[in-house]
Amino acid sequence: MSNTPTVSLFIQCLVDSMYPDTGDAMVSVFDRLGVPVTYPEDQTCCGQPAYNSGYRKEAAKAALRFIEIFENSEVIVCPSGSCVHMVRHHYPQLFKNDPELLKRATDVAAKTYEFTEYIVDVLGLSSVKATFPYKVTYHDSCHLSRGLGIDKQPRQLLYNTEALHFIEMQDSDTCCGFGGTFAINYPEISTAMVDEKIENILATGADVVTGCDISCLMNIQGRLSRRGEQVKVMHIAEILAQTQGA
Repeated sequence: MSNTPTVSLFIQCLVDSMYPDTGDAMVSVFDRLGVPVTYPEDQTCCGQPAYNSGYRKEAAKAALRFIEIFENSEVIVCPSGSCVHMVRHHYPQLFKNDPELLKRATDVAAKTYEFTEYIVDVLGLSSVKATFPYKVTYHDSCHLSRGLGIDKQPRQLLYNTEALHFIEMQDSDTCCGFGGTFAINYPEISTAMVDEKIENILATGADVVTGCDISCLMNIQGRLSRRGEQVKVMHIAEILAQTQGA
């Protein structure tokens, strides 16, 4: 794509440390689309875990580092709705009493996008010429769907993936029970929630469950594995990276 801004990849901690294939898949999709990418290697956590746990000073320190690293980027794209939500909505709150930092935070927030949001809403694409011959269902993660209002974009890309049979699950936007520290602090409730989610996944008969947040998918994958279920879990970037013969 001509005259396309260079995308700075904002790679969520879990993707970086545990699911690097998701990051590789993003690069594959952007390469196919002719979108130039760069990866700032000194990036660290955006500060969301600290913020959600009430450690606002520590979160602000991480946020400032993020701003320093990414503020000269043309556009910032992340495979995690919750991390994008952190930058877009909570960074301005963290620095609301400092006019200079508030402006820097707001500027960075304005050019930070979730992966499918950027492809559909900014690049204006409904297809990335992917092929994936399986039955797929989709989980709406909370920060992505409720916080950012992103639900149609990933579905549009899945609907337009060659050979993919998309099946909606019941209560697709009900929380999977992860919620970061929620799963640690309230394990029994979290397990009940993810079991309910899994029953809805299984009822679709899908081969694969996908979503846009690896944290939710990790939680679902872990419970599926412990229950001995065969449904595969994939981040949407991994599906969109698939092509004929891949």
